Amino acid sequence: MELFKIHKTIPFMKHALVLNIISAITFLLAVFFIATRGFNLSIEFTGGTLIEAKYAQTADLEKIRGAISKLNYSDFQVQNFGTSEDVLIRLPLQEGKSSAEQSQQILSALQQQDSSVKLTRVEFVGPQVGHELYSNGLNAFIFVIVGICVYLAFRFEWKFAIAGVLANMHDVVIILGFFAFFQWEFSLAVLAGVLAVLGYSVNESVVIMDRIRENFRKQRKSSVIEVINSSITQTISRTVITHGSTQMMVLAMLFFGGPTLHYFALALTIGIWFGIYSSVFVAAAIAMWLGIKREDMVKAPKKEDPAAELLEG
Repeated sequence: MELFKIHKTIPFMKHALVLNIISAITFLLAVFFIATRGFNLSIEFTGGTLIEAKYAQTADLEKIRGAISKLNYSDFQVQNFGTSEDVLIRLPLQEGKSSAEQSQQILSALQQQDSSVKLTRVEFVGPQVGHELYSNGLNAFIFVIVGICVYLAFRFEWKFAIAGVLANMHDVVIILGFFAFFQWEFSLAVLAGVLAVLGYSVNESVVIMDRIRENFRKQRKSSVIEVINSSITQTISRTVITHGSTQMMVLAMLFFGGPTLHYFALALTIGIWFGIYSSVFVAAAIAMWLGIKREDMVKAPKKEDPAAELLEG
């Protein structure tokens, strides 16, 4: 399916060197911010108090957030779970206060708004649990990277495998760089978004690589740069459809999903746009710098054995 068809090939690789230099600078800046500023980890990683509250009617989450903000909490989460009457509150650790004292303080503040509210569960999540979540998330990230490397190596060949992995790492590191620079809250939902971007980005790279391989067979008189340019041009319509429709859904979460989905949608938004960029100007360009050629993608036909032909004759 195509929304539009471009009849003239766009010379993407003409600007590959300049754009790759910009990509390298952006990547290094992201690494610098990650190393120097670190992440603003949510209480899922740092530990805190979990409180479940039950209302007699639909809970007003904005009012609940306002009441908790007045208690000098700056890093907390409020969301529904199960039903609209059930509310889950995550509070960071406060020096000199136990989980029981925090829960009583929260209950008093909420009952001033609605006397029907009751606390159904109060649980302390220690930093050790947060450390385990952090480690497990890092392990999941590493396994995804390894899986992508293996998949690309079998699907194509090592030059495209390296190009695809570097392009995906480019996207992920830049997302993390944004979160480190602006000190946006980094939660399990954001980690899930980063892993989703990995899969989304590699899919876009694979589509372009497939078209390059196909065009190597069709355009036998074209140079490598001409094949890459025409392949990217031919996939633009598909890119607009897939990324445009996905971005509309993500924007709905970003603007209407509330605080719970805000940073998850923000990570996806950054990943979608940089995924388009990296698939075109990072993956394809790196493959070009590595010396990808027709022989790498199209196997030469086997030569017939002359002796066998004589015997058959």
